[in-house]
Formats: sequence, structure tokens, C-alpha cells
Amino acid sequence: MQVNIGQVLTKRAHINPDLEALYDVAAGRRFDYRQLNNRTNQVAQALAGRMKKGDRVALLMMNSHEFITAFFAVAKLGGVVVPLNWRLVPDELEFILKDSGTTVLFYGEEFLPAAAELQSRGSKTDVAHWIQVGSPDNTAPFAVGFDAIVDPQPPTEPEVTAFDDDLLYIMYTSGTTGLPKGVMHTHSTQMDALVTLNATSDFCIGDRYLNPMPLFHVGALTPAIVTTYRGLAQILMRAFDPSKAWELVTSERINNALLVPAMLQAMRVTFDPAKHDKKTVRWFLSGAAPVPVTLINQYTEMGIEIHQVYGLTETCGPACVTTPDVAIRKAGSTGKSFFHTDVKVVRPDGTECDDNESGEIVIRGGHIMTGYWNRPDATAEAIRNGWFHSGDMGIRDEEGFIFIQDRLKDMIISGGENVYPAEIENLLLGCPGVADVAVIGVPSEKWGESPIAVVVRKDPDLDEKSVLTFCDGKLARFKMPVAVRFVEMIPRNASGKILKRDLRLQFPSL
Repeated sequence: MQVNIGQVLTKRAHINPDLEALYDVAAGRRFDYRQLNNRTNQVAQALAGRMKKGDRVALLMMNSHEFITAFFAVAKLGGVVVPLNWRLVPDELEFILKDSGTTVLFYGEEFLPAAAELQSRGSKTDVAHWIQVGSPDNTAPFAVGFDAIVDPQPPTEPEVTAFDDDLLYIMYTSGTTGLPKGVMHTHSTQMDALVTLNATSDFCIGDRYLNPMPLFHVGALTPAIVTTYRGLAQILMRAFDPSKAWELVTSERINNALLVPAMLQAMRVTFDPAKHDKKTVRWFLSGAAPVPVTLINQYTEMGIEIHQVYGLTETCGPACVTTPDVAIRKAGSTGKSFFHTDVKVVRPDGTECDDNESGEIVIRGGHIMTGYWNRPDATAEAIRNGWFHSGDMGIRDEEGFIFIQDRLKDMIISGGENVYPAEIENLLLGCPGVADVAVIGVPSEKWGESPIAVVVRKDPDLDEKSVLTFCDGKLARFKMPVAVRFVEMIPRNASGKILKRDLRLQFPSL
């Protein structure tokens, strides 16, 4: 059977036309599957004269029904979607547009200044068609309005020409260690991700899934496709707001969601049992960074299971997950591999580690990327003998559960001992007066590197001595932070990962 991801929506609309598909919260618009598919077909008809199979189409938009319909429309037409991080500046966007060879750009009107700047640069990008989403009265002279070109179109299915190993999207990594790389996924790798997710996770047809993550991130895009494949209602937030998220949990009877640890932290603070009804929630997934055990326990006390998930852009999302039967007993673990996924922990020579021996996590499955766009050397380094090398350090316990320790590049080597910042961060999040924390290594004449804690205060009276005293006796001496630095905010990327590179630049030494 040939696979086209756009036809996942076509098929769901055929099977369950009246089932609720999408609620765009900011726009106040609801779609059943028939309506969502019809609107997608209108977008495809509008695009048909502006692109051909294989053309790259970039999306610079906040979460919206326009993003969803544009994605499925491009997939049906055989184009290649390039989701753009809307937090990037024009120079960074220019690099991605040029590197990918994008010829069509959808952008929200709030990004008109960036689009205008990019358009003024001429041949520095290959964009030939500029499509603006938003008020028709504000459409730029160089662009056409989304509704203006879509509304007149018939909702007939377009001709589908791309299948299986044809490219579906190029998603650029966050670039925390340098220029972003374009991760390539095909219709087949995405379908394999859908299959392994649904074989493992507790999704049910008719579930109501809250999606607050930015759709340019795999942690939002893959679930958005999963909701269609499985027949869920996707409650799509334009952007995350913790109080609004609880309001939606209550009013929309939310069953599940994916929330990065920073989101869970913010929601825990804003939860009000007098206003918020959480009885419909079966579970929240959390990933993108190790989930502090203290946070899992706090949600357990609230009656909500946190299932830790581990995945990457390069795996189209899935790698490991904790299932409901072990979520509490194995709090702190990211679980076992997804059903159609293999995960190992290996030494630098590629041999498999023993139980509880630290090593690099490697992943194998049909959902692994086909490679990095125009980066064969980086592809060969990342994928070896069919295994994707994640760059993440972890251990496997006696039962086969995986525990993430840290990024290989973020590991601190102090006096020959490996120090994992995530372990110290997890501890310090339980320190009274600490709102947020990151741990980095700084040069040490004696030890080579030493850890320091970068802390956001919850209590304005918190001082360095209090933080270090809290750690004393709870960590081995070589893991103890040698200093504490206080900041207003920990820098994070769109997926909630701490930008350690930025912190190392800010605090290059003691």
C-alpha cells in the first residue's frame, strides 16, 4: 500500500466525517473531519499552480488551522514542508530558506516585518510566492492573502503524486551547537512514527488532545498528525499559557497532552482546584528534557500521571516512553522503547553497555530520518549501521528501563569523573526558594572542569550559601556545584531545552 500523509486526513474524513477534528482556540473555529479535509483541499487547489512535486514550502506561522491545512495540503500535492521557528531573526530565517531552496512561503501577518525584510533581500532566498495569513486589509504588496486565494477554490481532492520514500518535510534542528541542520522525513518515516506511537501509547478514538507546543517542533507536529490518524480532537493553542491551558483542560474535557517540563512547572504553580477541573485527564506526556522526579511526584499528588517520553527530531518523535502501568513505579525513567523501535545504550566502541553502565543512547526503527539535508558527512556520523546516535547519555536498568542522564556534549568531566548536569538540576529543583536551574561546567585548574549552578530565585532572599548547603550530603563531592550564579531567566529553545551554550558564554569562568 502506498503511503501519503496528506491522505491520512482524507481517509479519516471518509471514515468519521462528523467527528470533531480541530478546535483552533485563538480563532474560535471548530472543524469536524469533513470540514478540515475540505478546507485542506481548497488550500491544495490554491497551491497547485504555485508549486510542483518536490518543491519546498515553508510555514512561518503561529499554531493555527491555517498551519494544519497548509501542512496537509502540501503533503497531498507532494511538496516538502519546511516548518520555521518563528523565534528566529531574519538572518537565521534567510539561512534556512536558502539552504532548503524554499520557493513558497506562508507567513502570519504578525511576521510581516520579517517577511518584508526577507523579500527585500532578493536572491538571498529562492522564495517566489509569498502567502500572507491574516487580515486581508493588511496584505503586503509583494504577497497574496491566504483567504483570498483559498476561499474561491473547490474542495475537490487534488491529484496525489508523492508516496512512501518521497520527502514530506525538512525540520531544522534548533542549532544549540551551531548552524541548524535540516532533518529529512519522508511519508514512510512519518507513517512508521504514527504506527509505533499508536501501538505503544494510550490514545483512544474520540480523545481530546491539548496541543500547546509550537507546530514547527516535532513534539507538536507528530502529535498533530497522530490525532488525525487515530481520530482525536486536537485542541490547538496558538501559544502556551499555563492558566489558559488549565481553563481548556476544564472546558474542553482534555484527556491527554504533551507538555515539556518547563510547561508542567508553570502549570503546577497556576493550578487552582477551585476553578480547574482535571477529572477527564488520563495522562500528560512530558519530554524534550529529563523530567524531575520531584515534578512527577507533585503531579501524582494532584492525581495526574506523568508519562515521560524520549524522542528527537531525527526519530520523528518516538524513542522511549513510560506506559501507564509503570509510570509511578518507574518515575524518573523514560521507559522502554516504543513498540516498533529498538533502543540500546552503547560504549564509544559501539559495544552494548551492561546494566546500569552509562553510555550513549542509539535508536533504530523505520521512523528514523533519512538524513540531514545537504549534509552527507553529518548524516554518516549520526547514522551508523542503521542506528541513529543520539548524543544523549543514559543507562539501562536490570528491567530494561532507560534513564536519561544528559547530553554527551553537556557532560562535565571533573577530575576524571563524569558529572551529569541533569542529576544536579533535578536535585536543586527541590531546593526551597529555587524556581528554575541549569548546571554547566566551567574550567578548573585543579579538576579540568567544575559544575556551577545557574539559578532563578523563587525566594528573593535565597543566597549561594543556602543552595550549596542544600546540596551538601545529597551529592558526591565531585558533583557538588562550586558556585551559584543568579539570573532572571534560564534561556531555553522552543522545545524547552536549556541553551547551555548561551550560559557557557555568559559564565565562561568562576
